[in-house]
This record gives sequence, C-alpha cells and structure tokens, in this order.
Amino acid sequence: MSRESSHRVVAIVDDGSNPFELGVATELFGLRRPELDRPWYEFGLCAAEPSIRMHEGFFTLSGVRGLDAVDEAGTVIAPNRPDPESAPDPRVLDAIRRAHRRGARLMSFCTGTFTLAAAGVLDGRRAVTHWRWASVFTERFPDVELAPDVLFVHDGNVLTAAGSAAALDLGLYVIRQDHGAEIANAVSRRLVFAAHRDGGQQQFIERPVPEVPDASLAPVLAWAQEHLDQPLTIGDLAAFAAVSPATLHRWFRAELGTTPLAWLTGERVSLACRLIERGEQRLELVARASGLGTASNLRAQIRRRTGLTPTAYRRRFSTLTA
Repeated sequence: MSRESSHRVVAIVDDGSNPFELGVATELFGLRRPELDRPWYEFGLCAAEPSIRMHEGFFTLSGVRGLDAVDEAGTVIAPNRPDPESAPDPRVLDAIRRAHRRGARLMSFCTGTFTLAAAGVLDGRRAVTHWRWASVFTERFPDVELAPDVLFVHDGNVLTAAGSAAALDLGLYVIRQDHGAEIANAVSRRLVFAAHRDGGQQQFIERPVPEVPDASLAPVLAWAQEHLDQPLTIGDLAAFAAVSPATLHRWFRAELGTTPLAWLTGERVSLACRLIERGEQRLELVARASGLGTASNLRAQIRRRTGLTPTAYRRRFSTLTA
C-alpha cells in the first residue's frame, strides 16, 4: 500500500448481517487517525438494496452506496451469514466475483467465509470459519481446504477469520501487512487490544473450571518482553513464573492458545520489525537486540512471517521515509 495514497476498503452489507463485524471493519479501516501522520484507508459500506435489515432486526441500515462501490475497492469485505445454510444474494456473489477477477483483496469475518465460498473464490484455497459451522462448511464446499482450529488464514489475496473476535486479529494483521508493525501496534493500543495473535493460534480454547484460580500469565509476559535481547529459554520463563515447564505450556495453551516458544518467537520478530522500521540498518544489531541471534535467522524469521526480506521490509515501512 502506497504511503502517498489511500487504499479503499468496502464492506458489503447483506440482509441479516451482524453489526459487530461491521463495527470492527469501521473501527479498523474507517476512523480517521491523524496521530499516525500518514494516509489512512478510505472506507465505505455498500448493499444491493437501499435499505438493509440487520441481524435479528436490531435496526435497518440505509443511505449506503450500491454494489457498484465494490468495483472501486482495493479490499472487499464479504458479508457474514446469519444462517450459513441459506443462499446469499446473487447480486452480492456477482460483485465478489468481479472483485476477485480484477485482483482485489477479499476478506471475510466469521460466517462470511460461506459467502466467499458460494462465490467460488475459495476453491482450492485454505480458509477458516467459525468452529460451530465447520462441519456444515466442509460438507457444502468440499473443494475448500478448511483449517479446523485457527484464528485466521491468509491464502493469496483472500483472507478469512474464524469468528467475530478474530475479525480484530485479522484486521490488525492486514494493517500490519499494509503499514508495518509500528503502526499496527499504535492502532492496537488505541483499541486496547492485543497487538498480535498469530493466525495459527487456536480459535476455541476449552477452559475447565479450576479448583483454585489460575495465576495470570501477565507478569511473565511483561518480564519476557523486557528481556527479549537475552537468550531466554522456556525454562527461564517457567523459573520466573515459579512453575514447571509443563505447567507453563498448559498456561500458554489455556490463556493464549499457543506455545511459549511460538509466542516468544513472535514477540522477537515484532521487535525486530519495529527496529527496522525506525531505521536500524545493521541486521546483526537487530538480531542481537531482538534475541533472534544471527542475521541469517533474522532474515528467515522476517521472511516467514511477513513474506519480505529485511531490506524490502525497511523500504516499505521505514518511518524515516514516511
């Protein structure tokens, strides 16, 4: 996404759409953010009809553009389905297909994956939907590779999120792809939301009621974030928390849906990206400061998580050229 121009995001509203997902899209892409000192997204809603009844008849939405707005968008958010087994509006499906043919980025939140699949743009791709509807989705769309237990999936120019809350995770991921880690962190702080939950984390976590309350992970997470430049091990984190490594693993799985090592690596990569964005060009220094060890490991981790080399990442996101 160019720093000199805005990127247009359009969310399609269909009969019965859930207001929460629309609120997430509006908050992430529609609100003005002058504190960031850069062009932000142009955001709008559109629908096939002048008046659209929202989920459970909570309210009726009117005054939005027609589906022609989809043809001007760089990113199109498909509407979720109150009843995933019902057929979407054929006009909505046609608009999504047109956007797909011209290479627009397509997104869906929760059961919006059913809309994308009905439009035929998910055939042969990986995708995710809410765990409650996974078996129904697999039966209806066998040509889509459904990821059964993750927060979101990015496959080419199509991105799908598992549930309503995962829409925030996916939206922040997109902002990070477009603007870099520093800007995504600034937006997450304004939202008072975790800056980054990896898309591979579990979307549904069983939480049996303990006999005594579990200790929070917050202290050990804060301590680890302050010591990322050190060669931390899982044993170090467990020792700080005064628990065994096995107990620490259970805590991470229960509270974050990931492993201590995966979380720690993600934090290191995020710190490395922020250092590069701030202008640090010495990769060996960035690797040491972030705890990634060597420049070669730094290159491999950044490429794996962002799809870019450190040089390309700096060229795209450095705040010195903003």
